[in-house]
Amino acid sequence: MSELQRVIKERRSIGRVKADSVPKELIEQMIEAAVWAPNHHGTEPWRFIVMTGEGRCVLGQAYVDFAAGALQALEGDELQERIAKEIAKAYRSPVVIAAICSPSANPKAVRAEELAATHAAVQNLLLTAHDVGLAAIWRTGDPAYHPTMKAALEVAEHEEVVGLIFVGYPELALHAGKRVPGAEKTRWIEE
Repeated sequence: MSELQRVIKERRSIGRVKADSVPKELIEQMIEAAVWAPNHHGTEPWRFIVMTGEGRCVLGQAYVDFAAGALQALEGDELQERIAKEIAKAYRSPVVIAAICSPSANPKAVRAEELAATHAAVQNLLLTAHDVGLAAIWRTGDPAYHPTMKAALEVAEHEEVVGLIFVGYPELALHAGKRVPGAEKTRWIEE
């Protein structure tokens, strides 16, 4: 098995990480790998927002804003506990990277391809995190796609948040992965 195949097969989504800070150089290495993802017409439709330290409070406030509807019914200690819980989501790891798809104005660019290229960039980022000894998890869902998140991260109307990548040193050992073999998911058309 090649080193690349090993990294691909060993990488796992790890949500529990240590609070230890991550050197800026490792994050830059992850992002440098990300920008080498394939992209049609050479549009490079991605950008990244790295949040560390108290920079994560922007994300914490976005989680609070997203939950505003549910928070309206709460009062007092219950309200404060729920707000604290929402803010704490941003502090689950020492580094959070927002991956943004910024589609090109190139008339040949197809939005679906721009999103796919940004997703490929995130995969490169995740593989590199594993390769340098970090744990990472790509989180999406309603909060990531909501207008409150776009506003908090200053994402333009034509752009999309494709995910929030939480990064740190793993707190737990990696678990073994399992997949259905590729042969069972493949149909060959031959002469």
